[in-house]
Amino acid sequence: QVQLVESGGGLVQAGGSLRLSCAASGSRFTMNAMRWYRQAPGKQRELVAAISTGGSTNYADSVKGRFTISRDNAKNTVYLQMNSLKPEDTAVYYCNADAYVGPAAYLRNYWGQGTQVTVSS
Repeated sequence: QVQLVESGGGLVQAGGSLRLSCAASGSRFTMNAMRWYRQAPGKQRELVAAISTGGSTNYADSVKGRFTISRDNAKNTVYLQMNSLKPEDTAVYYCNADAYVGPAAYLRNYWGQGTQVTVSS
């Protein structure tokens, strides 16, 4: 099993910055792609950014140029640097990752518990 624990959320004024972190822990696993999703009240969960093991990235159009996803493979950690935050970025942000788990290396998908990001106007 793999556990994902997010940190770094909080309250920030519009135009400010936050950095989210998501650390994976467990035994006998190898991380694959890692992603950040978000879900605002009354809306569906949406993909914000994704990063492959090799560092290839993609972003939702709404965050391009403002958010940067990165990862530290040695620490099994993914980050989301969020700059120029807007009130519409307010949401619960979730870490999501694929991992090869166990001696048979099954590919499984995991979610973190979420961290609240609130941007005030």
